[in-house]
Amino acid sequence: MKKIALHNLGCKVNAYETQAMEELLLGAGYEIVPFKEGADAYIINTCTVTSVADKKSRQMLHKARKWNPSAVVIAAGCYTETLDQEVDPVIDIIIGNNKKQELLQILAAYEESDKELMVARAGINQTTQYEELSLGVAAEHTRAFIKVQDGCNQFCSYCIIPYARGRVRSRALPQVVKEVENLAKAGYKEVVLTGIHLSSYGLGTEDDLLTLIRQVHQVEGIERIRLGSLEPRIVTEEFARALAALPKFCPHFHLSLQSGADATLKRMNRRYSANEYRESVTLLRKYFDYPALTTDVIVGFPGETEEEFQESYDFIAEMNFYETHVFKYSKREGTKAASMAGQVPEPVKTLRSGRLLELCKINKKAFEERLIGTTQEVLIEETVLRDGKSLQIGHTKEYIKVGEELPEDCTNQFVNIDIRNCLQIID
Repeated sequence: MKKIALHNLGCKVNAYETQAMEELLLGAGYEIVPFKEGADAYIINTCTVTSVADKKSRQMLHKARKWNPSAVVIAAGCYTETLDQEVDPVIDIIIGNNKKQELLQILAAYEESDKELMVARAGINQTTQYEELSLGVAAEHTRAFIKVQDGCNQFCSYCIIPYARGRVRSRALPQVVKEVENLAKAGYKEVVLTGIHLSSYGLGTEDDLLTLIRQVHQVEGIERIRLGSLEPRIVTEEFARALAALPKFCPHFHLSLQSGADATLKRMNRRYSANEYRESVTLLRKYFDYPALTTDVIVGFPGETEEEFQESYDFIAEMNFYETHVFKYSKREGTKAASMAGQVPEPVKTLRSGRLLELCKINKKAFEERLIGTTQEVLIEETVLRDGKSLQIGHTKEYIKVGEELPEDCTNQFVNIDIRNCLQIID
């Protein structure tokens, strides 16, 4: 079992864990090969956030078995935490969340076993231990995602993740700082702090997310700090003011909304009102000049009336987000919402989604056009050929992708770029 292929499904946390497993394997002498025919073992780090994600996880497991019937097929991550008694026979090893750090020991034990199905799970809904994984290098050449938190205590009525990831656990602050320092020494200039429910970082300890950000801000060599998705309730006057005082902090906030209608939010078990969300946005715009605000919205949640949808639509128009990720509600078995009355027909969800997407295009274009005539600091990440031109592409602090022809290779360098027209803004 020397040639191993890995495939990741799902969120940035999953991607981080997949890369950490790859580093463990490389350190132990395994050869990492592309995810296609020819591997001795396949590791699929699965996702279960929706029924579609479950389906994709099963498809990738079956694809691995088809590519090499004699290979060892390993299912890791969230999908494995929701499996019932009947495990798909294509799976040889199950590695649950909080067990990925034991990957090498699990593989060794399987090699010495009679090759029966091996299950390594931690009892994810009882554990209080944070699984310590780390990276020496990141998948991207200039930006590193760093997992600092796991689990969720929110239990939104549509979400299976608290059952797949367990309760909130936070990574020890010194361990985070140590990893950031190592990545800075490896040349990374930007870090993104991420987690399953990032706003809960430090719950049950003496630390909190703001303390963590301030510590990372002190790391020499790191020039930019970004955050993953936040809950709006974390944005207090103190929080916004403190972040605005940190020169390395990027004014790019992903504030999860899901709906702008209070009745819908209540059925979702979201623990804020539209007005409380509005207050958070107002605070961010008070302390940052034109911050890039992005969000997620679910349309067609059970019981969503035309009036509720219109209320949500009007609220999103008022908030004037830079980007809005629109999702049609998808029933996820095992969640409270799956059995709610008032399931919205698919054609209605499609119409509502289309209306919101059109609004989002208008808002995004308006935000980007504001950049014309300004000079933006861009961290160059790659060079691509576009319309016959060799463009060096990177992101502004607001995470706007910008491209420019430059006289020399500026990868992983900050360049001031004059935005002359929308053609320089890359979708």
